[in-house]
Amino acid sequence: QVQLQESGPGLVKPSQTLSLTCTVSGGSITTNYYYWSWIRQPPGKGLEWIGYIAYSGSTYYSPSLKSRTSISRDTSKNQFTLQLSSVTPEDTAVYYCARGGEMGSSWYSNEDDYWGQGTQVTVSS
Repeated sequence: QVQLQESGPGLVKPSQTLSLTCTVSGGSITTNYYYWSWIRQPPGKGLEWIGYIAYSGSTYYSPSLKSRTSISRDTSKNQFTLQLSSVTPEDTAVYYCARGGEMGSSWYSNEDDYWGQGTQVTVSS
């Protein structure tokens, strides 16, 4: 059973960088051919995909967030990390990490994949 757990500050000030870590257990983030994503859900809105880091270490980001997003990994700790710079209150959301697949640079997850429980991040001074 694969488990994902998000961790990081629940409160970030405007203009700062949001940093979240996803710790994976029960499976390796380097296992072919899984893609490890960050997704968020602002209050009252739908899910928004942010980006992924592949089993190979390659990354791909949502075009709307690409200029502010970086996803990296630490294979020794089986973790991957999201950094979102220059945050504003519009970045307030529940942030999820998840395992899925990829087709044509589009990330997807199905009933065989796994999600973390999510972590609330509020951007406020």
